[in-house]
Amino acid sequence: MELAEIIGNRYSVRAYQATAVEADKLNQVLEAARLAPTAANRQPFQVIVIHTQGREDALRKIYNRDWFVQAPLVICVVSTPQSGWTRYDGANYTQVDAAIAMDHMILTATDLGLGTCWIAAFNPEAAREVLELPDEVEPVVFSPLGYPADEPKEKIRKPLAELVRYERW
Repeated sequence: MELAEIIGNRYSVRAYQATAVEADKLNQVLEAARLAPTAANRQPFQVIVIHTQGREDALRKIYNRDWFVQAPLVICVVSTPQSGWTRYDGANYTQVDAAIAMDHMILTATDLGLGTCWIAAFNPEAAREVLELPDEVEPVVFSPLGYPADEPKEKIRKPLAELVRYERW
């Protein structure tokens, strides 16, 4: 697919088949994260791949939706703020870097016929516990990863005129 087609086809999948994700497709998704641009090329993130089978109850503590654990995999991107780039005013860019990595994975997954759903409304304390994260690691975003068992709904977006300004506010 062309990139514009991938972007247009991507949607938040909320029903998944139990079909396993092939290792080569998972590796392509993970490689997309590795190649994602990060501030000062610090790559201050890690990707955690979680097999859902047998871990459904623990994963529901993180995000309590049945479809979250339907997919055979859940991926989580965590940041390591101490290794990230910080702007002169103190703004640390690790969450931005983690988001870019997840977006690259989501678009690659779409290109491979896989479904995803960006999850930011998770329980961070449960994520820390279930994933055994050290104190210096921050969970940023989750997504199921698997074959869709639903169909995309109409994509409703604001028109460009409401989102874009030129030269100044």
